[in-house]
Amino acid sequence: MNRPSSHREILEALSGIWVALLVAILSSTIVSNALPTILAELKGTQTQYTWVITSMLLASTASTPLWGKLADLFDKKKLLQGSIVLFVVGSVLSGLSQNMEQLIAFRVVQGLGMGGVQALGQVVVGALLSPRERGRYSGYTGMVISAGTVGGPLVGGFLVDWPGWRWCFFVCVPLALVALAVLHKTLHLPVRKQQVKIDYLGATLITGGVSLVLMWVSFAGKDFAWVSKESALFVGGALLAIIGAYFVERRASAPVIPLHLFRNRTVVLAMLGGVAVGTAMFGASVFMGQYFQIARGFSPTKAGLLTVPLVLGLSISSTVSGQLIARSGKWKSYLVWGAFSLVAGLALLGTIDHRTNLVLMGAYLALVGVGVGLTMQNLVLAVQNGVGMADLGAASSTATFLRSLGGTAGVSVLGAVLAAHVSTKTLDRGSLSPVVRDSYGDAMGELFLIAAGLAVFTVIAVLLIKEQPLRDSVDVTPTGSGAQTVATELDSPVDTEQRIVDNPAPAVDKLLVLSSDGGQEVAARSAALRSTQNSLPSGSRMVTQPVPSGLR
Repeated sequence: MNRPSSHREILEALSGIWVALLVAILSSTIVSNALPTILAELKGTQTQYTWVITSMLLASTASTPLWGKLADLFDKKKLLQGSIVLFVVGSVLSGLSQNMEQLIAFRVVQGLGMGGVQALGQVVVGALLSPRERGRYSGYTGMVISAGTVGGPLVGGFLVDWPGWRWCFFVCVPLALVALAVLHKTLHLPVRKQQVKIDYLGATLITGGVSLVLMWVSFAGKDFAWVSKESALFVGGALLAIIGAYFVERRASAPVIPLHLFRNRTVVLAMLGGVAVGTAMFGASVFMGQYFQIARGFSPTKAGLLTVPLVLGLSISSTVSGQLIARSGKWKSYLVWGAFSLVAGLALLGTIDHRTNLVLMGAYLALVGVGVGLTMQNLVLAVQNGVGMADLGAASSTATFLRSLGGTAGVSVLGAVLAAHVSTKTLDRGSLSPVVRDSYGDAMGELFLIAAGLAVFTVIAVLLIKEQPLRDSVDVTPTGSGAQTVATELDSPVDTEQRIVDNPAPAVDKLLVLSSDGGQEVAARSAALRSTQNSLPSGSRMVTQPVPSGLR
């Protein structure tokens, strides 16, 4: 693979991805400080407040696995550019909305584009750099994500106070166009010609199942009871779709989410750990803006400034940890410290009310920022380090998908809790009584206690992860000293990436399965393979593939 050879060339190649990623993240967070003003003008409710965020996250989350699979099949650069164009269309339409229903619908279009940018950005980085090199640049990526996630409310507050809330959507358009131009000029990836198959049925079932779950979480408790006929329909439909997707993915030749990914313990634990990180990342940015404006009476701009400790904690921790990981190749300790910092920060935020000292709140937010900065990108790095190039798109997008799923479900659940505590038909700050303002502030503590409880799962996941030093090659089959090889017959049932397909296989394929039972069994199987090779008809060929030490 042709990769940029110098640090400067790599930065140039990644710059377009970072701009696109910044725009996508900004689009989901920039409206958080603007929402009280938007809902006051468009006559929205607390439920619609949550749905302006949730609708975009839902579309992004549900589409992420499909974008990742498409990246394994088609030109990654063109797909990334197409997702940016889709995002621009949704942004313009959102800025022109005349009522809440239109705004929520157009945010779905934005979300589809955002899902592509987030998933494909991670995939392209993985295609350009080895995990060891990726550690050096993951800090920059984390800093971009943190700037968009938490800096969005600051920018949104400024825009609301000056040109108006519609510019919270329009401002993303020129940035997206810049990203398109930079990508066209600096990003050059090899395009592999191959026959492709798209698992339409699997994609439909996965998207449908996830969408039903998230819609149920959003509606239950407000529009109908948690235990009701409507809940049974949502949950039953989601279970049927997910179970159906499992059986479809088992048999598909090109599954959207390859099931063999979940045989890797590190990959599974890293993905599960990302769910709570997503809840903290989106929940903190979405609801802190509302807290500072409604409960404490600050302007949108000041509310954004009060979230700066979160931005600094996230940016510094992600950048420093990325550099240190690149030097040592070790990453688990940063995940562990980050997970504990995340739980501690969220638990401390769980003690706030409408009178909490702002200096203390800044310290709590900084702790959360450090926790997210040390875990968010490094969890994706752990996933990418455990898979080969053939699965890079699916693995990266699945990790992003689960993080977004956590963020979407978290915003929905936390929004439902807040709506249950505060009964008001308007969010116009000027018309809210002091009692309502105080109740908003007091309810925020409960939201963050719930988030802290979810973050405990991240701690458990990262403690159980078995650290694998970052490899220096892009793929999981490095050559060099210590690398083993196994024979793979060209006529064996493999896909276009020379992987044994996940289907029932004849006896010869069973010989190709490596075990961790010990060197004697590996030697015995190698002898059996040599015997098979000697018995092949004249003209048959055998090829060898290096096997990474982590899979022995």
